Parts: sequence; structure tokens; C-alpha cells
Amino acid sequence: MQTVTTVSELRDIISAWRLEGETVALVPTMGNLHEGHLRLVHEARKKASRVVVSIFVNPTQFGKGEDFDSYPRTEQEDQQKLKVANADLLFLPLVTEVYGVDNKTCVTVTGISELYCGASRPGHFSGVATIVCKLFNMVQPDFALFGLKDFQQLVVIRMMVRDLNIPVEVGGVETIREASGLAMSSRNGYLTDDEKVLASRLYQTLCNARDAILTDGQSYIEIEQQALRFLQHAGFQPDYFCVCRASDLRKAQAEDVELVILAAAKLGKTRLIDNVCFSR
Repeated sequence: MQTVTTVSELRDIISAWRLEGETVALVPTMGNLHEGHLRLVHEARKKASRVVVSIFVNPTQFGKGEDFDSYPRTEQEDQQKLKVANADLLFLPLVTEVYGVDNKTCVTVTGISELYCGASRPGHFSGVATIVCKLFNMVQPDFALFGLKDFQQLVVIRMMVRDLNIPVEVGGVETIREASGLAMSSRNGYLTDDEKVLASRLYQTLCNARDAILTDGQSYIEIEQQALRFLQHAGFQPDYFCVCRASDLRKAQAEDVELVILAAAKLGKTRLIDNVCFSR
């Protein structure tokens, strides 16, 4: 596996691949890699003959008072994991390489970016859309893989690709979970041992809500309110718990078939997000 830190090096390597008829898949990450990230690399290998992984802790998607400075950075360990996972190229740029010294352009997918996590973290999804758009321009991949755990992020990126006519096929990969059901996340390391045991209840609550929709005939509002009360009583500080239409994340209606339940809650100092997707 090669590691490069500049856009010019990145493009030179990919241009040589293109001359040889290779296809390229991109896995964008912020590092501190876990099994979920490595599954993305594995799935990317099925899609393309060459796999590029980026590690970049993107400052524009962190809000004031969030954990940009303390976000775990484990580049050496990550490089070893990516070698074992058979990635071809690691792009590991500095902030100045990505944004320059006088960056004035951002990408915003309006409407959806202000909902759910976007309401709690203003500007977050503009930061996400901007960095992903820049990476797509730098790498020019045929495919890009993202985890379904960040479901709103995936929908934002797909809308951006559609609206800007970016020739990239965006794929979602199933969430990898610990034995308890807790979705793997780089931020799980912030949890204490006791909090980690409790954290699995977020996924349990999502599954219970899904089962209630499929079997009990309760209204979505009732199910959402019950879930929020349960999480609060369990020790979480719930942010949202919403039954949505999977295609555009609008509030689900009785006639909608493809659904996703989105949830976010704080546990101690850690903000957790998760979801379940299903057909009704």
C-alpha cells in the first residue's frame, strides 16, 4: 500500500491506473479505524480493481465546542490495518493541502441538512458535503462507499451527487455492531465501561420501535414518544427519535413503505447516533 499526502501525488498515481484500465473505489474516513471501516474497504474491493482510502479529520464538519482537537488520531495503527485489508492507496493530507489558506467555497444540500443531526449541529452537513465533494474531485472515483450508520450523511451525499451531476456511484454498507448491538464508532472510545453497557439500549429501542410499527398498529408519533421516554429513563439525553421515509428523510406517512428510524442521544459526554432501515 502506498501513502501520499498531496493532491498532485494522488492524481499522478490514479492517472497511471486509469491508463492501465483500472477502476477506482474511494472509502473516505476520519481515521481511528474499526471493523466498520474495514468492511467498507472489503466491499470497495468487490466494486473496483483499485481501492483508495482517505484519512482526514475534517475541521469544517465540527461545530464550536465539539471534539475536533480531541478526536482520536491513530494514523500508524490505521496504516497497518489498511495494509492488512489490502487497500492500494492511502491519502493522508494536511488541512492546508485540502483547504488551502483562503478557502471561500462550501457545498450545502438545503432542506435535509437542517434536519435531525443538522438541527443539533448547525453547519455540520455543509462541512460533510464540502469535504466529500472535494475528495470526489481529487480522486475522481467510479465508486464511493459509506456506512449506513450515518444514514443522514449518506442521503445528503447522494443528493449532492445527483444535483451536481457527479459521476460517482455511492454505495451504503451495513452497520457493523458489537456483540451487544452497539454500532461501532470511533467515538465509542469516549464511553466509560458502564456507559458502554448502557449504550446498547439505543439500538434495542430502535428495534423495539421497528417491531411495534410492523405488528402493533400504533401511530408513529406514539412510538416516537414512547422511545424518547424510555431512553430518558434509561439515562440518555435524547436528541431525536424519528420515523422517516428512507428516500428523503421526511416524516413517514401511513402510505410509505421504505422506512428508516433515526435516533441520536447523548450518554455522558458521548453523542451516539444509530438507525434501523426496513420495509413495511
